[in-house]
Amino acid sequence: MRSQEPVLVLGLDIGGTSSRALVGDLSGRTLGTGSAGGGNPNSHPPERAAAQVAAAAADALRGLEPAAVRAGVLGMAGASKMTDPAVAELFRGEWSALGLTCPMRVVGDVEVAFAAGTPEPGGTVVIAGTGSVAARIEDHRLVASAGGHGWLLGDEGSAFWLGREAVRATLHALDLGRTDGDLVTAVLDELVGEPRAEPPALRNRLITAVNSAPPIRLAELAPLVTGAAGSGDEAATAIVRNAARLLAETASITRPPGDTSPIVLAGGLVGTGNPVGDALRAELAERFGAEPRTAGPGAAGAAWLAAVELAAPADLPTLHKQFLGAQG
Repeated sequence: MRSQEPVLVLGLDIGGTSSRALVGDLSGRTLGTGSAGGGNPNSHPPERAAAQVAAAAADALRGLEPAAVRAGVLGMAGASKMTDPAVAELFRGEWSALGLTCPMRVVGDVEVAFAAGTPEPGGTVVIAGTGSVAARIEDHRLVASAGGHGWLLGDEGSAFWLGREAVRATLHALDLGRTDGDLVTAVLDELVGEPRAEPPALRNRLITAVNSAPPIRLAELAPLVTGAAGSGDEAATAIVRNAARLLAETASITRPPGDTSPIVLAGGLVGTGNPVGDALRAELAERFGAEPRTAGPGAAGAAWLAAVELAAPADLPTLHKQFLGAQG
């Protein structure tokens, strides 16, 4: 698309702990990036969330003309929150205050993650981070999902799930009178600490420590599992393998038999070298005969989704490569 005036797009990837923004043009050049604190209104008061999103966007727009932005996409988990008129109005107010005149399209984090991994219009995306979810994307939009029920009801294979399974494995070992093994030792060191005691006392201390801590504490134990699995610990390795199996089963709910469309992985557990990510890739390749791709930065994926509204379809693969590089 050519014009005398610059044509810009704005992508926003909004999470509970951080908000990231990217401004680019229709040649795929990144012209500005920005970041701020968590801007998800599901996790923060809506006024604060909207202000953080605006701060990230303002950072990315520094030195640029906001009116040149012709399309914007904001991706976040729990995007349905934006259907609340009061919450939506707060975000629209911040959008206008920045000098942005284009519409703000709100999509889910799964749509952004998929777009950050492939320029194809449809396929499967699996997110495995603090929580977990799988989804089916068609024409760049969510059409079906599985999982994502939260730490209490599900999120199998997520960091929450890994941490809970690590505690359960440790309690099982203590019930048997054992305190050996890398995973058991790591969990006890992290949650109980010294001095060492007999298994029954350690068991009671561990139960008390977990039940008195906020739920997010379980997710913080995930690195203990992946670290112990990397050193060959049997209990940790079993947890990792089970996580990969459960994540693949969740993905299969949204993926029709014989589907050959791309599979995109996103989230903190799927990075190269992470035992969960490695096991999940092997599991998905065996089940579906497809080599999963890894999502790139969410803000770049959101910016590319914004560009989909403006660029010629034939230009989209090249534009994706410019914004995101060759995602593996």
